[in-house]
Amino acid sequence: MRILFVAAPHPESSWLYKALQESAHSLQRAEDLRDGAFLATQEAFDTIVVMSLDPPSYAGLLAALPQFVEAGAGAALIVVLGQSGAQDRTRALRAGADACFGQPYSFIEMHERMQALRRTAVSRAAHDQPASAAAASTTLALNPLTHELVDGEHRLVVTRREYLLLECLLRQLNAPVPREQLIRYAWPEKDDVDPSSVNLVVSRLRRKLAQHLPGVHIETVSRYGYQIATGSS
Repeated sequence: MRILFVAAPHPESSWLYKALQESAHSLQRAEDLRDGAFLATQEAFDTIVVMSLDPPSYAGLLAALPQFVEAGAGAALIVVLGQSGAQDRTRALRAGADACFGQPYSFIEMHERMQALRRTAVSRAAHDQPASAAAASTTLALNPLTHELVDGEHRLVVTRREYLLLECLLRQLNAPVPREQLIRYAWPEKDDVDPSSVNLVVSRLRRKLAQHLPGVHIETVSRYGYQIATGSS
């Protein structure tokens, strides 16, 4: 899942950022609301997490939420507050949040809510697509709980890096994905990534796919990037 994480530097926000990262999500971080609202317009995110721990800052957060709703273009919007009451959380929901949590919160519950919102969005998108596209859809999918690539009854366990790279490719099934986009998605924590790192991960995935999911292929698009395809090579 591609997540925009908006939070000021703080031990609590650092902990949540790391927890989401370790759950095999691709994160882009902004440290203030203005930068976050701008980044939300620059690419398609699945979820936007906005964290505000200081009660005096809640008013500014509430005023900014409609901007995130508009800029997110369908991304799930999750708000995380510090000490808060039901009234604070209700205001966030009325301002456009899809879910709101206050401290102390359960990361497991938050993560499951994020996954549920994502499933709903994917289901809605599949329902809205043309019949021809639906007929051509694949059973290939990633299981976020087990970190497996699933194709019907066949399963392949992958590493976190492999998972992120596959997730990026699957967002554009049977279509080429630029190498730069793959780097930004699968190595979000690094500012400078050697392109050969992508080649190494792709080579490792190809060996695994050939052994466990021979109907799935990662194809090289010369001087551009890669694409994932299903069917005979």
